[in-house]
Amino acid sequence: MIFHKALANLWSHVFHSASTPARWDSMKIVVGLGNPGQRYLLTRHNVGFMAIEELAKRWGAENWRSSRHEAHIVQTEKDGQRVLLVAPQTWMNASGRSVSRVLKYYQVDSENLLVICDDLSLPLGKLRLRPQGSSGGHNGLKDIISAVGSEFSRLRIGIGQVPTERETADWVLSRFGNGEMTAVLESLQKATLVVETWIDEGAEVAMNRYN
Repeated sequence: MIFHKALANLWSHVFHSASTPARWDSMKIVVGLGNPGQRYLLTRHNVGFMAIEELAKRWGAENWRSSRHEAHIVQTEKDGQRVLLVAPQTWMNASGRSVSRVLKYYQVDSENLLVICDDLSLPLGKLRLRPQGSSGGHNGLKDIISAVGSEFSRLRIGIGQVPTERETADWVLSRFGNGEMTAVLESLQKATLVVETWIDEGAEVAMNRYN
């Protein structure tokens, strides 16, 4: 009887472990925002995707996979800290659905979440980190806030203000020009330093060092 009870407990443990991951209190989740598909590669609105790919490259995280959370994900470590990189595969305006699923599945609080996105109010290549706040008019952030609240860090990467002769939607979905790519690449490299500092030392230190 004792044996059967122990066996039942073992199977219960195995089943639970297979269906739900162990809680990782120290895990950090870094999300890069963008629109999926070849059509949107290297567009201004996809600079979050570009930043997350730069992080993966820098950390040697190559095993990207599609997940049930409507996202491409890769798990890695940075100086012993477990980090999950996430690229939602919803449309930008529905990013909250993917992000909320990832947080729930991995049982990670939003305080351990950093979202990287574009910002058309900042000069090209300018970075701005905040530990929380409003969407600032960014629809991807707005949807994430509606899904998980506003208590998460966000790193905005400037894509330049909309020229007077262009529409906003047209501008954010346009590709960077050849003359802009140097500034973009430099901002992506700096963004990796911001993220690493956020992971190792927290948002306040990263803000004081890089904002």
